[in-house]
Amino acid sequence: MGPKSAQRIAFHLLAADPTDVRRLADAITTVKEKVRFCDTCGNVAESAQCRICADPRRLEDVLCVVEEPKDVVVIERTREYRGRYHVLGGAIDPMNGVGPDDLRIRELLTRLGDGKIEEVIIATDPNIEGEATATYLTRMLAPMGVTVSRLASGLPVGGDLEYADEVTLGRAFEGRRKVS
Repeated sequence: MGPKSAQRIAFHLLAADPTDVRRLADAITTVKEKVRFCDTCGNVAESAQCRICADPRRLEDVLCVVEEPKDVVVIERTREYRGRYHVLGGAIDPMNGVGPDDLRIRELLTRLGDGKIEEVIIATDPNIEGEATATYLTRMLAPMGVTVSRLASGLPVGGDLEYADEVTLGRAFEGRRKVS
């Protein structure tokens, strides 16, 4: 959030009905108390597992790797993907001191260790950090015998998954390609 947005919110709260402000404060407190990260995939959850990991109808042999929980929400809106997720918690960004050990890559490798997952779809953002992360993951996963694919074109380079519309993102899933 930028300074202008913060200022607008502050002035809106000052002018708002005190009851509405109290409800907002209570809602924020409730979220902070009850929402956590899924033990399995790293998505947001209200219990040990998120609703996607707990859903027995989801495909167990396909795993979509994303940077942040917000990316799960965007992909779910397409209604094109029926597998499970793995949230890295960011992307490799040496300029800001974020390396592979700062992400949930060890947890990803552990999940792949049981041999149930046949395909990993890398759905990192199409920017420098996302591409670096995708390249790193591709090299790590290649010896494991799983098919590694990357979302197809249609997503703008330098953009974020968060801002892609459902049609563009849906086409990117349909046209994903195998990496090496």
